[in-house]
Amino acid sequence: MTTRVFPSAAEIAQRTPADRDRAIDVIRIVSLIGVVAGHTVMATSIIDNGVFRWGNLLTTSVIFQALTWVFQIMPLFFFAGVAASAGSYRNGTSWGGWLLKRCTRLYRPVFYYLAFWAAALLVLKPLLPIHVYEPIAGISTQLLWFLGAYVLVLAAVPLLVRITTLGRLVTAVAGTYALVAVVDAIRINDHSWSALGYANFVVWLIPGMLGVAYRRGLLTAAAALRVGLAMLAVNVAMVWAGPYELSLVGIETQHIKNMTPPSLLLAGHAIMMCAFAIAAAPAISRWAARPQVWRLAVIGNTGAMTLYLWHMPALLGMHLAFDLAGLPRYPGQPHFLVLSVYQLTIMAALVAALFLLLRPLENNPLALWDGGRVSAPGWRSTAVGTLLVVAGAATLASVGWGLKDTGLQCVSVMLVALMGARVLARD
Repeated sequence: MTTRVFPSAAEIAQRTPADRDRAIDVIRIVSLIGVVAGHTVMATSIIDNGVFRWGNLLTTSVIFQALTWVFQIMPLFFFAGVAASAGSYRNGTSWGGWLLKRCTRLYRPVFYYLAFWAAALLVLKPLLPIHVYEPIAGISTQLLWFLGAYVLVLAAVPLLVRITTLGRLVTAVAGTYALVAVVDAIRINDHSWSALGYANFVVWLIPGMLGVAYRRGLLTAAAALRVGLAMLAVNVAMVWAGPYELSLVGIETQHIKNMTPPSLLLAGHAIMMCAFAIAAAPAISRWAARPQVWRLAVIGNTGAMTLYLWHMPALLGMHLAFDLAGLPRYPGQPHFLVLSVYQLTIMAALVAALFLLLRPLENNPLALWDGGRVSAPGWRSTAVGTLLVVAGAATLASVGWGLKDTGLQCVSVMLVALMGARVLARD
């Protein structure tokens, strides 16, 4: 990276408003980098008897599972995103227009991402054995769960911004936590109600609530620290007493998964992580005041979706190349540590190159997509917002299959809903 490619620290400092909350930008980009690093370190794979097995180190060690309590930081992205966005929503704002503006930026790189995967899978299908191709097609859109959930949380911002007092914050968070507890009590004790667990996606509203609270200064750093420590104790007790399992990232051996659908333990984790973020925000702001730290944070945030989306094709491609070369990385493999160092080095280079190459796709307007506006409330605003909610829900649903089977239908619904919203949002 040079100043010929990116602005200098002085140029960025000059463009930064004096009231910019730098802590939010740092939290957002650090959380995404943590996700990329975590996926790279934890992913394992092997082609066993013609079957591509995509695994995870979490299945091998309780220590790794415990570390997910530190590295499961996706709640922080929801927290930072809502904290950054909530201030722009006012009474009388066009809900559909406001949501479209955010979805325009979020989905812009997704169109390129889906086009890449469509082309790649067309090429790979005749070349790979069926049991290698199918898992890859299934993993292709797995990362989009975050985008779908995030769009649904953003759609709820008009409700979240009504949290204007500490009392309303406590009521909203405690009410959502209690709802998740009731759902878990039903689905865990009666497996015929297991589908009810998907109502627990309301868990992702909790970081949004705390993001609004942070934006409005409803929690002091000291109070937030006490909340975080209290929730840590509650979470530990829930794992100790059961029935919840330690890993906050889904693994095959779990009887009760904490991520899909979200569990009460994940709800508690979200509260804990966001509370600690609020407590640490003053220190983070002081750190972000350093010119080079702020420069990296700003540059990283201009390509946040690029980092998030494109690291997965790179990771999958690298693993597939190693597997086909007879060098699979999995626990117990004789050269596991050496392969790990090689793969971490390769991924660092690949992600940096993809960031440099593809970041413009995230920032440059996309023909037929950018430019839509809904300037006032009314039926058109409602229709556009509703279609974007449908798109978010379809995006979230698609990850269960990837770009195959029912996943293709979900992606089709997503694309039709997005295009419908854009057509209604005439220039």
